[in-house]
Amino acid sequence: MKTWRFGIVGAGLIADFHARAIGDIPHAELIGFCDIHPERSQALADKFSCKTFPDYEAMCQSDEIDIVTIATPSGLHMEPAVAAAKGGKHCICEKPLDITLERIDAMIDAHNQAGTQLGGIFPNRYKEAVEPVRQALAAGRFGTVSHAGVYVPWWRAHEYYKDSWHGTWKMDGGGALMNQSIHLLDMMCWLMPPIEAVMAFCGKPGHPEIETEDTGVAVVKFQGGALGTIYGTTASFPGQFMRFEVTGTKGTACYVENTLPVWQFAEETPEDEAIRARFNKAQAQGGVSDPADINYVTHTRNFEAFLKSLEGGTDFEIDGAEARKAVALIRAIYESSAKGELVRLVP
Repeated sequence: MKTWRFGIVGAGLIADFHARAIGDIPHAELIGFCDIHPERSQALADKFSCKTFPDYEAMCQSDEIDIVTIATPSGLHMEPAVAAAKGGKHCICEKPLDITLERIDAMIDAHNQAGTQLGGIFPNRYKEAVEPVRQALAAGRFGTVSHAGVYVPWWRAHEYYKDSWHGTWKMDGGGALMNQSIHLLDMMCWLMPPIEAVMAFCGKPGHPEIETEDTGVAVVKFQGGALGTIYGTTASFPGQFMRFEVTGTKGTACYVENTLPVWQFAEETPEDEAIRARFNKAQAQGGVSDPADINYVTHTRNFEAFLKSLEGGTDFEIDGAEARKAVALIRAIYESSAKGELVRLVP
């Protein structure tokens, strides 16, 4: 089996997660890091016994690299992604793919032209409790779906935003929705029908010092008639696990950080009791108040799925177009809030 050689652009907290995830894949090898702060990339290179590159251009032109992962601030994703395509490298990029649809489209176009793969990182898709929900929706077990809800009541202390790119339009592209809630907004876009329209309000009642929102709420209408609600914040002390709920005329499920505290259907199957038993244990992690308090194992699964698509010559399940959807929804929420009016996403 081919050994896939990785280079990581960025040398912050998420880059460390990427490195550990790559290290757990038998047929993957971490070659090195690059960062605008050389001392940071050197520190991670020392930690993971690999090399540094002077910049992402050098990394993307290196014959030592097959895949570039991007772990920079969100507003700096496009440039190394395009450079990777020009260098003939596949690219897998941390969420969000970038902060505007124009920049995302430039990334997608560059890789389409180069014949390389562009993938997004949404580790929450690879948590075990998500799969029963996906299968039940695909099988129509909820009957006529009436509502789906996303709730991300997280907490970030003021120190998180102080002297940081977090909470800035230029680098974060938004606040609680674009940075934190995007995980479950991606789940909503993935599992539910396309969203026709959104009406939203955003504010910063808990962190008035930042540029972007620390709280956002929205109502959405899906194709087919179901309705939805969205709530995301970083101003809810001490922070609670994120939740995705879906309900209809024949069933209800509630996903809470890789558990399923509610799993009820009008027409039970033999597997339902086993699902309830398996996914009823409280989780110890989740990043509700500390960005470092997450487990990198789902990053590993995300990377493994990307490699599987490369080896099989198939499209990655979170390709550029798929990863774009959550950003399109968030941008529509921001537009609705700014204009005070309904915003339509699809005709």
